[in-house]
Amino acid sequence: MEKNEKWLQWAVELQSLAQAGLFYGKDNYDRERYERIREISAEMISYQSEIPLEKVKDLFCSDVGYQTPKIDTRAAIFKDGKILLVHEANGT
Repeated sequence: MEKNEKWLQWAVELQSLAQAGLFYGKDNYDRERYERIREISAEMISYQSEIPLEKVKDLFCSDVGYQTPKIDTRAAIFKDGKILLVHEANGT
């Protein structure tokens, strides 16, 4: 990782720690601190990327629980420049 991208690694780590603290923390004062840490990480991303803060918060601060990769791939089928998509029962 380049030196000028280290801030991104720190912002993601702060967000991850704050997310876990918000999920597992029981003390209201601790939860306030974790919430602020998560806000700071979003502000860092917004400032460096010039993405509006509210958009960063929507994308970066909406997950709950212990942070894990959220990947759901059943298959990727490509044929003749086309891709097969799945229609879920819930309409997505």
